[in-house]
Amino acid sequence: MRTVILYILYISFCSITNAQVLMNKDSLLKLLPTVKEDSAGVEFYINLGQQYEASEPELAKHYYKTAGTFSEKIDYPAGILRYIFNYTFVLNMQGRFDSGLALNLKSVAIARKLNDPIMLGKALFNTGSSYRMLAQYENAIPLYEEGRKIFASNGDSLLMARSYDIIQMLYYNLENYDKGVFYGETAVKWLRTIDDPVWLGTTLNNLGMNYAKKGAYAKAKDCWMEALAIGKKIGNIEMEASQMLNLGDLYMDEGDYAVIGQYYNKALELYTTLDGAEGIAIALRGLAIYEFYKKDFQAAKIYADRSLAVINQNNLLFEKRKTFETLSRIHIALHDLITGQKYMQQATVLADSIINDRIRKSTVEFETKYETAKKDGQIKLQQSELKQKSTLNYILIGSAAALLIISLLSYRNYRHKQNLQQQRINELETEKQLAATEAVLKGEEQERTRLAKDLHDGLGGMLSGIKHSFNNMKGNLVMTPENAQAFERSMDMLDSSIKEMRRVAHNMMPETLVKYGLDTALKDFCKDMSLAGSVKVIYQSVSIENAVIDQTTSITIYRIVQELVNNVMKHAAAKQVVVQLNKLNGQLTITVEDDGKGFDTAILRQSSGMGWSNILNRVEFMKGIMDVQSEPGKGTSVHIELKA
Repeated sequence: MRTVILYILYISFCSITNAQVLMNKDSLLKLLPTVKEDSAGVEFYINLGQQYEASEPELAKHYYKTAGTFSEKIDYPAGILRYIFNYTFVLNMQGRFDSGLALNLKSVAIARKLNDPIMLGKALFNTGSSYRMLAQYENAIPLYEEGRKIFASNGDSLLMARSYDIIQMLYYNLENYDKGVFYGETAVKWLRTIDDPVWLGTTLNNLGMNYAKKGAYAKAKDCWMEALAIGKKIGNIEMEASQMLNLGDLYMDEGDYAVIGQYYNKALELYTTLDGAEGIAIALRGLAIYEFYKKDFQAAKIYADRSLAVINQNNLLFEKRKTFETLSRIHIALHDLITGQKYMQQATVLADSIINDRIRKSTVEFETKYETAKKDGQIKLQQSELKQKSTLNYILIGSAAALLIISLLSYRNYRHKQNLQQQRINELETEKQLAATEAVLKGEEQERTRLAKDLHDGLGGMLSGIKHSFNNMKGNLVMTPENAQAFERSMDMLDSSIKEMRRVAHNMMPETLVKYGLDTALKDFCKDMSLAGSVKVIYQSVSIENAVIDQTTSITIYRIVQELVNNVMKHAAAKQVVVQLNKLNGQLTITVEDDGKGFDTAILRQSSGMGWSNILNRVEFMKGIMDVQSEPGKGTSVHIELKA
């Protein structure tokens, strides 16, 4: 009849010690009107419920439910877990283990989603305890083991001590009392270093149970006496009541019936306050045995009948069998052998029923496991088939995708090769055109050079000789004034012809370009153009004076500038032209700007003039780029960039 403190074997979120600080009750109740539906409100109702769980469990449950309602409204998973931990704590105290299990299974699912190891460890232990209280030890063991590993990795001594206490009771239920004592003593050792009197008292109570089962009654008594002192000190009625029952049972086992009455009377008083049906039934039966020892069989019968009434009201089958046995002995003592025999038969039938019920539960559990395993096997088989189908589908899809990608890449590669071939053909055509252009330009320059030389050396020499002959004839002839005037006009025309011939020869191939380079040739050209006409031509050069430029490039640039300046002279009606030649970072830059009337650059695309065509050909030949900026009335700017 010894009592394990089942309700306390729960790892609640907050320390239960706080619930015993009675001075906080009034101050908490005064704050009730100001509580809001938020996380702080959840904490408030949890703390308030803990003040009442040992003395007024129904009120504590009400406050815990309120905390749970708040948590669900504001979607606060940690608050829902705190509600479940504390609410099922009270349910276990009241022996409502099935209800507690349902909530605890829910807490495990929530804690796994929350990804909080400590919360999960507590939920696992609480759920394991629910299974243990329902005698489903195989379900409890893996939950305890998973929770213990979590607490061990966290290094929290208090949680480890609490978990060891719970595991000692698992071994108590499995009747492995040596292991129960080992875990219980370890838990007590840790708890003596921690300020948690509630759990220390609980662990001492449960360690005493294991000691008693081993026959170590002296050690059991020491544990229960210390737990009783703790319960009185902190005002924990349940702990105090449990020790009263345990000590009453201990003295009964030792045959000291004279003192058991005081313990069962006190236990009855305390459990009546707690409305603990099982404790009341056990205490009443204990008092019946006490009166039986005193040979007051009528009083013993009254207590036993009361015990049976409480048992029937609460369906306490295990206690009912014991009370039947007690009533059997009492009626036999009262010489009512028929009734005594009836109660004994009922006790036997009930014992068989309990055993059969356990067998039935085990059978149902086994069948459930078998059906579950069978369904799991079918599910796994279906999953395997689905996986195979999925794998085959993935392979087919992958193959199709790979084939499509290969086809696309092949087509892309083919198109790329075609583009490269076409690009190469275009490059060859361009090179061919450039080579032809180069040949034409070189031939043109060679012909210009030859013509310039012929004009200068041949025709120029002849004309100079004729002029010299005419000058000699003038001194030997006698002419009338009219003839002398005509002769002078002829000599002037001859001078003009010689000058024009020299100018043409110079334009065809400037002698300064060949002898002194591009910079000097352009400078002379611009100077001559300024002297020859009404347009002022300004020449500017940067980094050109000492630059080394090959003859072909020099001639090409000279011809481009010559053509651009001639175009300005013919078409722009400009007053000033600026010619700039720069060399920078391996690039030659030509800029020709005028302040003339300008034009629409769109007409250049339709231009069929030789001058503009020659400029374009020469720029392309040099692989350069040209930019023309012009608007009517705003002048013209031509910018050309060539590789040096």
